[in-house]
Amino acid sequence: MIGRLLGSRTKRMQRTGPLAAVRTPPDAGVLSCRVLDPVNDPVPNAEFTVSDTMGRKVVGGGTDPFGSFVATVPAGEYRLAVSAEGYTPYRASATVVEDTLASLGDVTLQVAQPPELPASGDWEIEPAHSSIAFTARHIGLARIHGRFNSFAGAVRIADDMEQSAMHVVIGAASIDTNVKMRDDHLRSADFLDVERFPTLEFYSDRFTHRGGNRWAVTGALSLHGVTRTVTLDAEYLGLGNGMEGETRAACRATTELHRDDFTVSWQTMLARGIAVVGPSIRIDLDVQIVPKG
Repeated sequence: MIGRLLGSRTKRMQRTGPLAAVRTPPDAGVLSCRVLDPVNDPVPNAEFTVSDTMGRKVVGGGTDPFGSFVATVPAGEYRLAVSAEGYTPYRASATVVEDTLASLGDVTLQVAQPPELPASGDWEIEPAHSSIAFTARHIGLARIHGRFNSFAGAVRIADDMEQSAMHVVIGAASIDTNVKMRDDHLRSADFLDVERFPTLEFYSDRFTHRGGNRWAVTGALSLHGVTRTVTLDAEYLGLGNGMEGETRAACRATTELHRDDFTVSWQTMLARGIAVVGPSIRIDLDVQIVPKG
């Protein structure tokens, strides 16, 4: 009897404060943590993953504006991984007991050493290990995925990386969504009009370091006879060696294009009842570059 009373009192003490009002399912508890940087400022939007002892993901998400996260999980043993751009990942173990709060307290992330940049000089995109893909809505319904199969590019790496330059040429007729009828339509005058505009071209204006391994590459994109300024949100992945010992550098980049910006009519085709790609298109690039020559 006394043991049960003490046990109930312990649970009440562990669930005081704002979490006292959190109702947990039977056999579940609460796991929490606050993520800080080296000067004790909170790290918002840090990604966390809670996995069981078999490595299976149980829950994941991002920290709130105060660097905190709270998750309700079944009682048991867990592994926690926390990561944020520009910081070394943090890992810890935690035991969650039924109807109690398991708090890891404050976790301080250490600034990560950025990956080594490629050497200055002329580099080129290696197409066999690179891809230029896109995702769009099909009249606001399901997503369709495609890619361009023919492209080439050159990158001039400067001693000051922010002074580097890039030029990419894409064969418009190489568009491929794995549906021939749709691809023929995308090549037609309704969309890319590849007979009049056989290439898409991107010339960079500037490279801007956003911290850690994040970069912004801003430049001019020429598509369908129109040139607009676009910015690639790029993640530099570092250097490596290929099968023959050659040096390679890799990065990922994304941007979003709006077809109306490039005078590709939407309303006219919709009025004609033609099944078309949506007005906004996400571009995803996975690129490896090698020294030219």
